[in-house]
Amino acid sequence: MQKLKNGKHETEWVTISADEYESMVSTLEILSSPKAVAKIKQGEKERLEGKMKSVEQVKKELGF
Repeated sequence: MQKLKNGKHETEWVTISADEYESMVSTLEILSSPKAVAKIKQGEKERLEGKMKSVEQVKKELGF
């Protein structure tokens, strides 16, 4: 666990993998887009209302 000094972490930098960095950048890009965020919120609303299809239903509709 990191030690705190004056209420702040002593570590001034961190090391993460390139994959983790790319994932963070992608997340920030998505969350920076009002249209994308609106679609995410709409999808969550529909999920809570039970307006989703199962993977099996979609496969059947697509003929898989």
